[in-house]
Amino acid sequence: MNKQQEGIVLEVIGMTAKVKASRHSDCENCGSCPGNTAIVVEAYNAAGAKPGQRVAIEIREVNMLKAAFVVYMAPLFAAIAGALAGNYAATYIGIDSLLTSIVGGIGFFAMAVGYVKHIDHVTRTDERMRPVIVSVL
Repeated sequence: MNKQQEGIVLEVIGMTAKVKASRHSDCENCGSCPGNTAIVVEAYNAAGAKPGQRVAIEIREVNMLKAAFVVYMAPLFAAIAGALAGNYAATYIGIDSLLTSIVGGIGFFAMAVGYVKHIDHVTRTDERMRPVIVSVL
């Protein structure tokens, strides 16, 4: 399922347009973007919109769910896995398992944050993940 949002084109550079759109309910619940009322997204300008025009942009909901899962769950699972690995490694090293669990959890969490940053960079350049201007209103 795709979500459609209305917005106003601020700037057009090649086939990319910067669109100012009001937040929808998913954005309001997340709260990770700055500002309270509007966000600016870069969308593929398939409709050939010009600055100042009101447009409808479409965002694939499947992509939003995948992104939310990676951003929120990957670090959580990594921290748990790191703590378990640290606890397991403590029996072979011969030191306190609490210390190795903490170090393992922090280490795996840090690696997961690096992974999330890498995925963010990859998805910013992936055309399938970008919003698309579907029509001029």
